[in-house]
Amino acid sequence: MTPVISVVLLLSLMVYPPGATGAPTDKSMDVSEIIKKANAGIKTPLIHGDIVPNLNRNADPCVTKGCLWPKTGSYVNVPFIIGPQYSTAERNFITNSLLTFHKSTCIRFVPRTTQQDYLSFFSGNGCVRSHRPRQRGVQQVSLMKNGCLYTNIVQHEVLHALGFHHEHARSDRDSYVSINTANIQPGQQRNFVKVATNNLGTPYDFNSVMQYGKNFFSKNGLPTIIAKANPKLVFGTAVQMSANDIARINKLYRC
Repeated sequence: MTPVISVVLLLSLMVYPPGATGAPTDKSMDVSEIIKKANAGIKTPLIHGDIVPNLNRNADPCVTKGCLWPKTGSYVNVPFIIGPQYSTAERNFITNSLLTFHKSTCIRFVPRTTQQDYLSFFSGNGCVRSHRPRQRGVQQVSLMKNGCLYTNIVQHEVLHALGFHHEHARSDRDSYVSINTANIQPGQQRNFVKVATNNLGTPYDFNSVMQYGKNFFSKNGLPTIIAKANPKLVFGTAVQMSANDIARINKLYRC
């Protein structure tokens, strides 16, 4: 049995049994609504709603400069720890969400031992990623106990950690969506800044777990993000990674 398979089996045994009392619910709503609600009390201005400022990411431009997680053989091993603030059910829910990456990509989340670079999941203030993908040392990922424990939110924040940005911020977004600045809440324009992303030859994806809803940071209930091909299109409702999300991981990491 290879070490990677052993780790997968170990993590599988940690998963909380479906339907067990105390397990977090996986019922979800609009990704951006979950994140906006959970992050409402954060005083630090965030970029795109859930990223601490001072970073430049569909894949972050830095992925061409060595900030990818390293690949060993066929797998990209990403060490992680889960903070003691969580109950057993909550810890296992996060672990189960991480295991979804194992099913269709070469990403393997492994419990940290002595690795210098790793992800640290903790119940902080909101659903927030601390900095760009694979910055040296610990990368903090806040998943607030009462507000962020949904599979799509865990996947969303982990995709940031792997090097991916929001759909509405990708470099070619103007061909697919219009940003209605007149409807944006005052002071929230930074959440709609376009980024010089590497789109990996994949199409804009309204079904991506990285796609926010059409009323993201609306001041009046009217859309801030509008699909050009169909202005009535409802999006931002993904409850799990799309086929494109998975394809992008496999392209970026050459799975």
